[in-house]
This record gives sequence, structure tokens and C-alpha cells, in this order.
Amino acid sequence: MSSACALAQQDSLDSTLATPPQPTQPRSEGDQGQPGAPVAQPAAPDQAKTPKQSGPGPARSAVPASKQQPKRILGIMPNYRAVSAGAIPPPPTAKQAFKIATQNSFDYSAFIFVGITSLLAEGRNVHKQLGKGVAGYGRYYWRGYLDKTDGNYLVIFALPTVFHQDERYYAMGSGSILKRGVYAASRVLITPDYHGHNSFNFSELLGRGMAQGISAAYYPSQSRTAGALAEKFGYAIGRDALTAVFREFWPDIATHVLHRHP
Repeated sequence: MSSACALAQQDSLDSTLATPPQPTQPRSEGDQGQPGAPVAQPAAPDQAKTPKQSGPGPARSAVPASKQQPKRILGIMPNYRAVSAGAIPPPPTAKQAFKIATQNSFDYSAFIFVGITSLLAEGRNVHKQLGKGVAGYGRYYWRGYLDKTDGNYLVIFALPTVFHQDERYYAMGSGSILKRGVYAASRVLITPDYHGHNSFNFSELLGRGMAQGISAAYYPSQSRTAGALAEKFGYAIGRDALTAVFREFWPDIATHVLHRHP
């Protein structure tokens, strides 16, 4: 009798070991960092060969933690729009897009950034009609801050909600420097829609254009010409492209140059 019981227990143990654990659902973006949240189990070997695309951005494999995008760069620059390589979060809701636009507009660093650019513009006397000195600097400052704020809400929230586009930056994280640089800079022209398909970035280009049109209402008359507005538009697009490139390579700079965690 005891021998039969032992055999039955051994068969039960073998059956349990032979059955692989069932994978749990991956955590959503909002679950990151929450204690007790379920962790995705590795896929079976035959499933791991082809990553399953379930959200915006190109399919990609996981990268080391040292290549993950931080919420802030150097503890100062907001990086809320960046998505780490390998992550495929669900499409942003209108509420999430509004939150990112608000974070970018009212973060303490935004006031510092506008302060620096306004000081440079006042020093170069870019808009002579605004004057010089403290009073002139104030005129540059509120206009520069308004430029930044309405641009953020148009490009990150309002137009993406209308066009169903995802204006977050999806880092590539690996590949040649040239390939990653071209990919990052081209995001001002290409962005994923809510279904994960690449689409022409109407939100970026139209949003920046609308922001320049609005600025004609509060800048001096000499800055309202077609040439002046086109120059500001080109500057805004170029700045966004360079920002994307910096986001892409920041984890590498932090890890290999500064020898710190991103």
C-alpha cells in the first residue's frame, strides 16, 4: 500500500514539473514601479522569435536597464515624452496627452529655459521694437513663454487627439549611430498612430505652424512677415528634431561618457 501511495505522489510531482507556469499579462505603463504588480513571464521559444506588435512604435526587443529613458535628463530636463526602447505602451488617452503637455509647459525647467533664450534674444536685440534692459527682457520673456506653452498644447495634446497620433518619442536604443540619428530626427515627419502604424506627423508640423500664426498676434509688426514666421517655424522644427536625437543617445552618453545611470 505504501509503495502504491509513493508511486502516486511521484506521478503527481512529475506532472506538476512538466507543466510550464502560465505567463501573466504584462504590466501597463501606469503599473511601472508599483509593488506587487504582475511581471510578464518569458515567451515560449517559438513565440520569442517574432515580437508581437500590440501598440504604437516599431517592434523591438528588450534592452539593458542602462538604456532606459529617464523621466528627467540630468535631473533637470523633462523627458516625459520619451518611451524606453523595448516598451510598447497602449495609445495615450487625451487625458495622458494633456498631462504631458502640462508637465512640459509648467515644469520649473521651462521657466529657466525661456529665461535663458529670452536673455539671449534681448542681448542680440532680435526684436528692436521690444526694447532693451529689464523692461525689454520682460517683453521677450512672456512672449517666449507663450510660444512654448501654446506649441506644447497644440503638438502634444490638441492635434494628436484630433488626428489620433502618438507624439511620444519611441527610442530605438540599438543599431548604428547613423541609423539611430536619422530615425530620431525623422520623428518630426513620422509618428505612430493609435494603431501603431507610421503616419505623416501632421500634429508636429501643423501644430508648430499654428503656433507661429498665433504668435503674429503678439509680436512686433516686423516679426509678422512671411519670411520671419517661416524662419521661426524652421527653428521650432529643427529644435524638436535635435531634442529627439538627444533623447535617443542620452542613455549612451550617461552610461559610457558620464559613467552614471541614465
